[in-house]
Amino acid sequence: MTTSPLVNATLTETPMNPDEWRQRLAAQCSDLDADTWWLLGTAGCHLCEVAESLIQRLQMVTPVSYQLLDIVRLKEDDMSAFATEIPVLLTPKARLNYPFSILDLQQLATQS
Repeated sequence: MTTSPLVNATLTETPMNPDEWRQRLAAQCSDLDADTWWLLGTAGCHLCEVAESLIQRLQMVTPVSYQLLDIVRLKEDDMSAFATEIPVLLTPKARLNYPFSILDLQQLATQS
């Protein structure tokens, strides 16, 4: 049985790194600040609210800035890419998928 080269290309596609994602999303949402963390989520997402509260707790001891990005603002293929993964935190250097803890965020803040 032979397989189509297109099928193989799809299966072995390399995922985008955080910087590539940030460039792609910034092109769609001009109000995003390149120096802040971006928390991707959507309205009514309980886990997104939990993730935001963790970032707010971190801000009490560490100076970090973040912006909320509702995935409904994204192009359909990008929205679909994140729909089952939110909340997702994209920093200039890293992508952090939920679940994450305050310790994970502290470590991320020291690397930024």
